[in-house]
Amino acid sequence: MLFTSFVFLSIFLPLVFLLHQCFASTIKAKNDVLLFASLVFILWGGLLNLLLVLYVCFVSFFGVKFILRKKNLFRLSVVIVLLLINLFYFKYALFFLENINLLKMLMGMTSWGPPKILLPIGISFFTFQAITYVVDVYRGVSAPAPNFKLLTLYIVFFPQLVAGPIVNYHDINSQLIHRTNNFEEIIQGIKRFITGLGKKVIIADTLGKLVNDLYGNGGWSIQSSWVFAFAYSFQIYFDFSGYSDMALGLGRMFGFKFMENFNYPYISSSITEFWRRWHMSLSTFFKNYVYIPLGGSKEGSVKTYRNLIIVFFLTGFFHGASWNFIIWGLWHGLFLYPSQFKFQLGPSRPV
Repeated sequence: MLFTSFVFLSIFLPLVFLLHQCFASTIKAKNDVLLFASLVFILWGGLLNLLLVLYVCFVSFFGVKFILRKKNLFRLSVVIVLLLINLFYFKYALFFLENINLLKMLMGMTSWGPPKILLPIGISFFTFQAITYVVDVYRGVSAPAPNFKLLTLYIVFFPQLVAGPIVNYHDINSQLIHRTNNFEEIIQGIKRFITGLGKKVIIADTLGKLVNDLYGNGGWSIQSSWVFAFAYSFQIYFDFSGYSDMALGLGRMFGFKFMENFNYPYISSSITEFWRRWHMSLSTFFKNYVYIPLGGSKEGSVKTYRNLIIVFFLTGFFHGASWNFIIWGLWHGLFLYPSQFKFQLGPSRPV
């Protein structure tokens, strides 16, 4: 179910909003409505989607208990691997299989037939969100969730399931237990949702048709190449930014305040500044859970640059399981020399 679909806009969202505002009088009841709605939202994409996300919630909740019995890196690593197995299989298995088959073909060997794998909705986001919870509890940054239902709502909450932002548990745990939801905030949320919907439907989808037409026609000229480049650049921005705006607006409608995820990245004066403005929650994730654990910039320029290359390899791979995304990520990483690079984001602010 997409935020732009008729079912979501005409049936799902009005019904959930009505139940949340009019029939749920306590925070517990409101959370139950949102949890049930989020599970239905996931189930709409198939039973497998629901089973996968419940598996991630189960591993996160009981994995933390396993870790806290005896804190060590081995136990933390086991839980993280269990969380990443699904992501690796459903998002990246075909990529690796295609490259293995290419090597086998070059060596004159028989290729393996590709399995039919459907990518579950939001698998990257709910997996990364679960990892932040597990690692933050291990580090002592977050307290463990008081019960399974509350943790599940944090992981599967439908507004930020499709395209983020990636939300840390310690940033939202107080809102899960106590939040206000007045008329003014609801109106602000609706306005933000409509803004995002307009970005997606009016701008991104229109540019997407132009991009597809240009790509399908072939016969590239200088003019058509420039038009394609600009159209595609703004299509991906307004598509992603639009979904983030819709997520922030939906969150505000239900009383949640998420952090901003985009801050006009195309006005950046450098690659460094671009990554402080583009998909800020993802940049923060890789900074806190990959770059800093690898040593950050504290072990000399060579290791710093190594860490940057790893981060931007993963950043490209996150955006898509193909070599063009990997090259795109590494290309950005190559511009970030250790002497110039500070892997920090500008101050995020609530909506």
